[in-house]
Amino acid sequence: MRLLSHYGTNAGLTESPHQGLRIRCQRMRGQGMRGKCMRKLLAAVLTVTLAVSAPLAALAGNASLILDARTGKVLASENADTLNHPASLTKMMTLYLTFEALKRGKITWDTPIKMSKYAASRPPTKLGVKAGGTITVREAVYGMIVKSANDAASAMGEKLAGSESGFARVMTAKARQLGMSRTVFVNASGLPDGRQVTTARDMSTLAIALMKNYPNEYRLFSTASFNFRGRTVRGHNNLMYRYQGMDGIKTGYTNASGFNLVSAVRDGNRRVVGVVLGGRTARSRDAKMAGLLDRYLGRASSSGGAKLVASVGAREPVEVASAAEASDVPVPLNAPRPADDLAAKSLAYADDAVVPLERPVAMDEILNAGKTPKTSAEKTNGDWQIQISAAPSADAARALLAQAKSEGGAPLVSASPYTEAVGQGVNKIYRARFVGFASRDAAVSACDALKQRSYDCMLLPDHG
Repeated sequence: MRLLSHYGTNAGLTESPHQGLRIRCQRMRGQGMRGKCMRKLLAAVLTVTLAVSAPLAALAGNASLILDARTGKVLASENADTLNHPASLTKMMTLYLTFEALKRGKITWDTPIKMSKYAASRPPTKLGVKAGGTITVREAVYGMIVKSANDAASAMGEKLAGSESGFARVMTAKARQLGMSRTVFVNASGLPDGRQVTTARDMSTLAIALMKNYPNEYRLFSTASFNFRGRTVRGHNNLMYRYQGMDGIKTGYTNASGFNLVSAVRDGNRRVVGVVLGGRTARSRDAKMAGLLDRYLGRASSSGGAKLVASVGAREPVEVASAAEASDVPVPLNAPRPADDLAAKSLAYADDAVVPLERPVAMDEILNAGKTPKTSAEKTNGDWQIQISAAPSADAARALLAQAKSEGGAPLVSASPYTEAVGQGVNKIYRARFVGFASRDAAVSACDALKQRSYDCMLLPDHG
């Protein structure tokens, strides 16, 4: 075991929304006051359990994945493509888009974020800033990483997209761009919503994207505490503080999701990412992660230097152990399928967006993408083509191509979007490609333009 010390007394308290109230109850003087407070706590717990857990708990299940971050090889997996609720792992995507906005100069670390009445009303855990107050981008980022602050996440979503619901659509679109084929985001924080789902494989893809695309900002995920306006705010990623070589990244918990964890560990040149979803307790979740890392870290590649693999999800199809397992993957009745959600909704930000991150994509362009003959069977003449991703459905692949073309600029003007089905049954995927480049240089130029927009891109000679 690479654990640095034994579990402390707080190991099982990760992100419980009622933990602060419980502590306040215990500190009250007088048995009568403590008893009254604890009765209120019990009522709150029962209310949340009845309102949230019952319809959603069926989705929570044990899932795990250990990935070699250098090669993209899956070292171990269990139910890696089964849908689960992400809980506060959702904030990893909120942070990814925040880092993207910082990189593009849309915001700075000191940009003020107004705390709306809606954001301030988000349930714990939270920074507790009152409606009408402000926090900086820096405070919001540290709040999300260390405290897992729901109010900070909602406020950030509103800042970047004008509304949290609009931001959630952007989050889902970015997930597709990164190769997260089965994830749907509905809010910026991870608070319970039956439609918000992900998989262990998709979360590993997001972790790799954070490490690869924003290495400097990624280091913030190792922060154990920060000072927020005169008080020290401490984190609760207990395993990170005790497991040698672990430098991130995020915990998550709701009654519906169980205890979730994404971790990254470095051992010399070896680099692995681990995901555990649906743990029964924080202790058992952390123990499972530690056991998996102990077993598989030594099997990771020690060559390849510091380079990390490109977006994992875009390179490998969605794998399910059997057709029976695929049919058993639970999907909330009121939840749109990820591909349908992406194709049916505009990827543009709300009209009143405060800080638009990317050039808007018109809804007509997304919807009409499926009506273009060349995106299904026909290819135009040309010696070269490029592939940007693979998706679980033709609609999702076409939507991704439409978005990429709107962002790629001049190098993609004459290129034609093209989807190609590969595999059979539950393993069938659709390659998302652009074809019709007259020369290798033209294809390279298109790839360069897309990579600047954080897309993966693979150059291919056209043998068809």
